[in-house]
Amino acid sequence: MVATSQPLATEAGLAIFREGGNAADAMVAACAVLAVVEPTSTGLGGDGWALHYEAATRRVTSLNGTGRSPAALTSARLEAEGIVGRSVPPRHAHAVTVPGCVAALCDLAARHGSFPLRRLLAPAIRFAEEGFPVTPVTAAFWARSEALLGGAPGGGMFLPGGRAPRAGERFRNPDLARILRRIAEGGADAFYRGEVACAVACAVREAGGCLDEADLAGHVSTWDEPLSAPYRGVRVWECPPNGQGIAALLALRIAEGFDLASLDPLGSARLHLLIESMRLAFTEARAVVADPAHIPVPAASLLEEARVRALRARIDPACALPDPQGPPPGHGTVYLCAVDGAGNAVSIACSNYQGFGTGIVPAGCGFTLQNRGAGFSLDPASPNVLAPRKRSFHTVMPGM
Repeated sequence: MVATSQPLATEAGLAIFREGGNAADAMVAACAVLAVVEPTSTGLGGDGWALHYEAATRRVTSLNGTGRSPAALTSARLEAEGIVGRSVPPRHAHAVTVPGCVAALCDLAARHGSFPLRRLLAPAIRFAEEGFPVTPVTAAFWARSEALLGGAPGGGMFLPGGRAPRAGERFRNPDLARILRRIAEGGADAFYRGEVACAVACAVREAGGCLDEADLAGHVSTWDEPLSAPYRGVRVWECPPNGQGIAALLALRIAEGFDLASLDPLGSARLHLLIESMRLAFTEARAVVADPAHIPVPAASLLEEARVRALRARIDPACALPDPQGPPPGHGTVYLCAVDGAGNAVSIACSNYQGFGTGIVPAGCGFTLQNRGAGFSLDPASPNVLAPRKRSFHTVMPGM
């Protein structure tokens, strides 16, 4: 079974299954198609996270495909340029971090897949070259980004005829087809070194940023031990920091102490308990989640029973808590999952962060660059404070 936000992507995954591929193969193929047909949320200029379950060993592993900030980007540099506030401006070129999506897909295919990249990327190449019909929801999000794309360097390529494609219209992206072909033949190096890396770095620098080719050449994904927690007989898995998956686990631990089954599933009393559990969990996560390569993140301690009980005790069934921050600003993204005949499973999400990200399109590449750097704090006391070669607090959280 394959589930995605676009039927063309789902069909690409199912076709892989019909040919004998596994869950990882199906997800790489489907994710690549989404990078073509749903550029409003995802693309080669974005990041990715994945959880993989290997049926033979019953082991879950976590793939962190998020990029790092440029080596030359510091809080002092922003201050010298007059950029002040609580965070990096979301549409500024300084919000561009190294895109991790391509490396993540290549690493997932190499470690757990069974098909060559050229087969897995073939459907995406075809849709980029021949075009695809834009679906209604994608068309609506595309229209919201007309001003962004019209003002961003290179963004006009996503506005044929000066406007966003309408539902049912066909959109072609031959530049993206060419880049996908290079990746199909040369793997991640075809993206992070050479022509594409040069185009990405040049686009960012010309837009006022400081990402360079060395930042891209030095990028690597990481395989990590995922976090997990029990909930009423089920074990739930999430990716560890710098992602916020810990918030979902903490919310479940808090909610587990309430007799939810006795309440109306759609009633205000039950929804109130779940909402408050999630608000408290997000507040706790936002205080500590950061790049563990830069600062220790006490993720496991958030799930300790004493802490969970204390948080649960703060919830008043009669009224909302006034102080939790709740979730960070959300902009919905794509999510995919697949299970193959052997029971292997993949849960994956790839994202530009906010819509088309910065809207910046590297010359001849056909994809926009993400704005994940807007997730950094400019507060020196924050564990998530901006620093060179650092991964930002990340909102994407595939679960299993």
